[in-house]
Amino acid sequence: MTLDLPLLFALLLGFGIALYVVMDGFDLGIGVLFLFAPGDKDRDAMMNSVAPIWDGNETWLVLGGTVLIAAFPVAYACLLPAFYVPLMVMLFALIFRGIAFEFRFRAGRNRRLWDWAFAGGSTLAALCQGMVLGGFIHGIPVGGTASLPVFTGSALGFFSWFAVASGFGVVAGYTLLGATWLILKTAGSTGDFGRRAARPALLVTLAFIGLVSLWTPLAHATIRERWFSLPNILFLWPVPFVTALTAAVIWRTIPGPREALPFIGAVALFLLALAGLGVSLFPYAVPWSITIWQAASSTATLEFTGVGVLLILPVILAYLAYSHWIFRGKVGAGSGYGGH
Repeated sequence: MTLDLPLLFALLLGFGIALYVVMDGFDLGIGVLFLFAPGDKDRDAMMNSVAPIWDGNETWLVLGGTVLIAAFPVAYACLLPAFYVPLMVMLFALIFRGIAFEFRFRAGRNRRLWDWAFAGGSTLAALCQGMVLGGFIHGIPVGGTASLPVFTGSALGFFSWFAVASGFGVVAGYTLLGATWLILKTAGSTGDFGRRAARPALLVTLAFIGLVSLWTPLAHATIRERWFSLPNILFLWPVPFVTALTAAVIWRTIPGPREALPFIGAVALFLLALAGLGVSLFPYAVPWSITIWQAASSTATLEFTGVGVLLILPVILAYLAYSHWIFRGKVGAGSGYGGH
């Protein structure tokens, strides 16, 4: 039996993206909520809850980029110039956010500046990620030949109202993840703030999920046929049904007492949205022109890369699991990274 290596690497890339969205999503969501916290001690607790693990979460962003360039160089060559602008803005936003982690607890009169840097960097990074997603779904103009496709659009071609809607949808979803993380990891006024923020964030997230879910099949006949033709609809209808059921569980469990359930539900909601996206876009590596098989590297390259992945991936998973285990439990304003 011959392994379909391009398909396996596409699944690996999807796995890395899913873990990044979930694991970096909740700390970006905390940044979105940061300036709305009741007080400075609550902001201390919010930052302490993610400070030991936030940089490890971004490992998946590096892994995704590495897999893309190694396994799908044709897709990389077309996608990167299409999204230069939002990706560069995102990277600078993440830099400002990372600096804020190091400087905020040492700042005196300028602490508020670093509060804004943390919140602004987190929000801008989330917005850019959503706009990249929207531009990707909308499609990338590709020309050249079948053996050497090239991006033929402009640097601002990613921008559209659909990309803007996707951007704000990701901000809302990350806010939901951040709010439910606060319910899980903090107590007192900070945990109560997470509960107050979670339900509005859930409603806005669901509104954007509904908007994008309706917009994409109306704009793209391929997606419309994928979801609503027979017999596909008979197999795919559980996705929106389970999404609605998950949203109901999140809503009911936000007040407590099982504080882990809202966060688990928010993670499940994101995974369901990503699963729906995968169903819509498969098998394209560059919508709507290049499939994962057309974009893949040679078999020898994929085999060599696969050996590295098999060696490194378990180490990354073990490290992240261990760090979350070590820093389990509730976090207070006077404990952890910035404790005095």
